[in-house]
Amino acid sequence: MKKISFLLSLFLSLGLYAQDSNPTPKDSIWKTGGTFSLLINQSAFNAEWQGGGTSNYSGNIVINYDINYEKDQYSWDTKILADYGITKTKEQDFYRKTSDRFEINSIVGRQFQDTNWFASALLNFKTQFDKGYEFDEDPNTGEEIREKETQFMSPAYTQIALGALWKKSNNLKVNISPLSGRMISADKEFTTTPGYEDGDFFGLDEGETTRFEFGASVNAYAKFNIMENISVENILALYSNYLEDPQNVDLDYTMNLVLKVNKYISTNLTFQAIYDDNAAKGFQVREVLGVGVNFEL
Repeated sequence: MKKISFLLSLFLSLGLYAQDSNPTPKDSIWKTGGTFSLLINQSAFNAEWQGGGTSNYSGNIVINYDINYEKDQYSWDTKILADYGITKTKEQDFYRKTSDRFEINSIVGRQFQDTNWFASALLNFKTQFDKGYEFDEDPNTGEEIREKETQFMSPAYTQIALGALWKKSNNLKVNISPLSGRMISADKEFTTTPGYEDGDFFGLDEGETTRFEFGASVNAYAKFNIMENISVENILALYSNYLEDPQNVDLDYTMNLVLKVNKYISTNLTFQAIYDDNAAKGFQVREVLGVGVNFEL
């Protein structure tokens, strides 16, 4: 819990530090906008190259889009995140995913008088685009083999929550939901494999396609500029299941750092850390760094 409190304090302090540099226009009802990023990397070596190395290529597509509505005492914020990347080396039979994420966050709020607090309702949905595999080597032939572990909508998370939203601006907000229902769903093929035991696939019981959880959640967002042309976006989601091991808090943290070279070229760093004891007994961490082409949407 101390780590969670520290993360929330960090979100608020960083966001307040940069608040004045990202004001929300008072005369705007709808605000939409986002970025499309394409990151590509490629290396090639001919047969005579003596320095070592393997020909490879990688690519990553990121879409980050916001829809914000504000009028009178009402606020509606929606964020769409789509991220997909692959890498392939000459010696590999199959490509590998470097990232795969599709997520929608939507919060509706009604303001309490002239304060930064809103009564809120939250909807969150997240899954992945492509199949995920575990790779190995055939002991008889030595060839690379793979086994499917996940796929689109397996798993898929759908969360609906009621609570209170603290919103300083579109770039700094925290939603606290003591009443939060979450459903985890998957295709039956993942829970009917030989030797399957209850909970093996993201907490689902054998032969089941859905798992329902009821608990509390905290969702925080902070975006600010470190300096000119360098921005940092932080997204934090916490969830505790009242019905089973409430002390095991699920955590999903993402940091997007963008160093803008010009209107179309930027360096992008994405770091994500996930803790979910139903998925893995430890932290899942990914990091993507590259120079790419950006387009404003």
